[in-house]
Amino acid sequence: MVRLTLDLIAKNSNLKLRKEETTSQYLKKITHINFSDKNIDAIEELSLCKNLSVLYLYDNRISQITNLNYATNLTHLYLQNNCISCIENLRSLKKLEKLYLGGNYIAVIEGLEGLNGLRELHVESQRLPLGEKLLFDPRTLHSLAKSLSILNISNNNIDDIRDLEILENLNQLIAVDNQLLHVKALEFLLNKLTKLWKMDLNRNPVCLKPKYRDRLILVSKSLEFLDGKEIKNMERQFLMNWKASKDAKKISKKRNSKNEDTSNSYISNFETTHHIVPVYYPQESL
Repeated sequence: MVRLTLDLIAKNSNLKLRKEETTSQYLKKITHINFSDKNIDAIEELSLCKNLSVLYLYDNRISQITNLNYATNLTHLYLQNNCISCIENLRSLKKLEKLYLGGNYIAVIEGLEGLNGLRELHVESQRLPLGEKLLFDPRTLHSLAKSLSILNISNNNIDDIRDLEILENLNQLIAVDNQLLHVKALEFLLNKLTKLWKMDLNRNPVCLKPKYRDRLILVSKSLEFLDGKEIKNMERQFLMNWKASKDAKKISKKRNSKNEDTSNSYISNFETTHHIVPVYYPQESL
């Protein structure tokens, strides 16, 4: 068992103590700590690391996020590929901009209320029980509505992402290897996310639907890349012209149908008003 302690940080840091400098003063200068892949299973109290801004703890055995309350200048936190099952104890990190939690055991995206500066959230490939999918707490989504610009939720068995409509400043959405099925649900989402310029849904069932790409390009004016492929102006313009032509034909057909109904109605009314009855002429006998 290895615990991340102040002593361990001091011993392994590249910074060297100056003459007559205390360990406490030394720790206050540290801005970056990298203890990735060090078999760490717990985080001790880091209150002396006042200027810590970037913390690398990926590829360890950490099961619980603890003792980061005093790292209030932290902007980047890397905790991917650990044993974390709950997002907790992060609300004091008001300056946090990027959070990496991929490859853990998280079932619900929660506990991020108050992190109004969070711009990137990476929660891909959670190790969930068979048949379960990653869920989103509405309170957390509401809290991230104005700040979040990049979201990675790939490989989480997700079948519906309409709840993400609240993320009004989202510009990149990576959701490959999920269970998204309905084009209409994606059209609904894209109508809401007017700043989204990159979306990757590769290896979702919806990608096999007829006109999938065409429909999404038509509904979003901001989208520039879809499933790793650039949307060229020529492609978008062609689809817009095609849709305009199709809509014009529909309107024309509807107008003709309406005119035909009006004509039939007039004839019917005329016959009713004038009591038109068929006239039969007797055949002449030979």
